[in-house]
Amino acid sequence: MSNIQLPAIKPKRTPWNKGRLIGQKRPLLAKQVWAIRARLELAGNLRDLALFNLAIDSKLRGCDLVRLKVTDLVIGDRVRERVTVIQSKTRRPVQFEVSENTRDSIWNWVCRPEMMGRGFLFPSRFHDRPHVSTRQYARLVRDWVAAIGLDPSGYGTHSLRRTKAALIYRKTGNLRAVQLLLGHSKVDSTVRYLGVELEDALSIAEKIDI
Repeated sequence: MSNIQLPAIKPKRTPWNKGRLIGQKRPLLAKQVWAIRARLELAGNLRDLALFNLAIDSKLRGCDLVRLKVTDLVIGDRVRERVTVIQSKTRRPVQFEVSENTRDSIWNWVCRPEMMGRGFLFPSRFHDRPHVSTRQYARLVRDWVAAIGLDPSGYGTHSLRRTKAALIYRKTGNLRAVQLLLGHSKVDSTVRYLGVELEDALSIAEKIDI
């Protein structure tokens, strides 16, 4: 009697993206930014308020944001109005502005007793980590958006990076300016990142009434 070789049956693996929204995370609207900001102010959460405000202003990737040092932002007894950092992904410099509201929140944070002698602007509360991790930052973002009634699956750290850039594009239509602010080497990358073509198409469609 011959032996019949049956095909091996591999166990089914659950797709990594099952139950998740995949794709670009949407930017926050101005009213949503102010809602999150107001909640953090009322809670007296100085660290998170400074982190949130700086994330909006800087338009940095999470990996660059959490690695910022006090000396990157603070000089003497004031917070810089403009800051230049080297992006870890591209190794290219990018400059960003720091608004008055953000400067105030950063100054209030760095003046706290627990920040004395600290090197990183957002130090970790765990002894084995020098600063807040990107994973922890992502969890904070989910908490912030959930607190104002948004679905956390539709937002992420790139939502904060895209928020001010998207607003600038909507108001000016200046892709070159947005490209420089995001630190992209090619304008095509900015178009894809903002979803400009889709956004423009939807805006046109919304104006057509039949």
